[in-house]
Amino acid sequence: MDLSRHHIPEKDFFALAAGGGGARALTALHAAQRSKRMLLIHGVQNAAVKVGHAEADQARRAYRLLADIEQTHPAQTWSVLSYPLVGVWARRTLLALLGEQGDPKTAHPGELAALAAAAAVRARRPCTVEVPVREGAVILPSLGRALLPGQDTALVRSSPDRSEVIAAGTTITIPADPHEDGPGWQALRRLRAQWQGSRVEFLLDDHDPDRAPGSAPLDRRLTDEELRHWRETLQQAWRILCSGHWTTAEEVVSSITVLTPLTPPKQGQSSATPRHAFGNVGLSTPPDPHFFAVTLAHEVQHTKLSALLDVVPLTLPDDGSRYYAPWREDPRPAEGLLQGTYAHLGIAGFWRRQRERESGPLALRAHSDFARWREAADLGARTLLASGRLTPEGEAFVARMRRTLRPWLDEPVSRPALERAHEAARRHLTRWRLRNGEPSLLPAS
Repeated sequence: MDLSRHHIPEKDFFALAAGGGGARALTALHAAQRSKRMLLIHGVQNAAVKVGHAEADQARRAYRLLADIEQTHPAQTWSVLSYPLVGVWARRTLLALLGEQGDPKTAHPGELAALAAAAAVRARRPCTVEVPVREGAVILPSLGRALLPGQDTALVRSSPDRSEVIAAGTTITIPADPHEDGPGWQALRRLRAQWQGSRVEFLLDDHDPDRAPGSAPLDRRLTDEELRHWRETLQQAWRILCSGHWTTAEEVVSSITVLTPLTPPKQGQSSATPRHAFGNVGLSTPPDPHFFAVTLAHEVQHTKLSALLDVVPLTLPDDGSRYYAPWREDPRPAEGLLQGTYAHLGIAGFWRRQRERESGPLALRAHSDFARWREAADLGARTLLASGRLTPEGEAFVARMRRTLRPWLDEPVSRPALERAHEAARRHLTRWRLRNGEPSLLPAS
């Protein structure tokens, strides 16, 4: 398959650029992501053979088994291959095999066997697969891990009635519902929420080594009490999204499948969407439903834009130019500024709708955050349009973003909320100047 054959219909492109898109636009993005994932998996096997890697035979056998299982159980196989962190692993492994990032000898293409084993377990396919042990465990993507400290390899044996992991006389049975813990088995646990017929479900990944590239994942599993807090907070956040943010809720269901707990910063909270893990969002423990809801509204923007960038280049190759972003402490390249601007378009839109549903101190926060981020997103968009670092498609995309933002700038906000927003913006720019100097490009209002 060739990614260049994918295209985004003009209607969907401009719906995405306006800040939304819904499930319809995500259908085209999903198709491209599927091709990308299949190309990566096939590339790992091919590259391992081409460079004569020591694990090439294991990778080739695993690939053949995956293809065989896919013939009779396509949905079960795709549920493994589409798992977001498989994309991170496959890209990292392929780049190492090609010598583009790291030494080919450090790559482990034989870990394809874990994908084949996970597909076999899901399909209840009778077979036995030898798999590597990673960091003291057999990790089966989309399912969970079997704890086998001190081992290098293990066997995954699947059948219609039972699946188990075997090593050095130890047998760990995978529960009938693999998303429940069992002796020696740590599941990828579910987070579910429902509101007036609208449902969302995530897997909580707090153990995969590839779960948070570029971020600081929590270095332990959530306790039962912490898990209960996440579930209860998600239920309330889902009510917020479904009752006033239908398009966002629809996009979350259509694109985000995995949540990864992050280590919280010294102050506040954090969240992130890995560039090459479509469907995965990292966030620190949500302190309240509003943080959870606005984080999903924020990160779904990154999810959509990252997928779009795989099909349509919106920025020119990085030439070293860096720009002021009103939400970051460091100067940003054009693509980074585009990502942040698009995300804050979503944040401003969330608070624009939510502010009419709040009262008291939370209403002040909602109005001031709307004012703060509508102006910040507009500044980001104007900076991008003046930068000369956008492709023609990028210029059209950002111009459409501005069409959404311009009428928002005229919407009335109370004086206390506006003063609060402007003071936060002034403090940020002052702090940024002290750290980085005068911005190279700061368009006038």
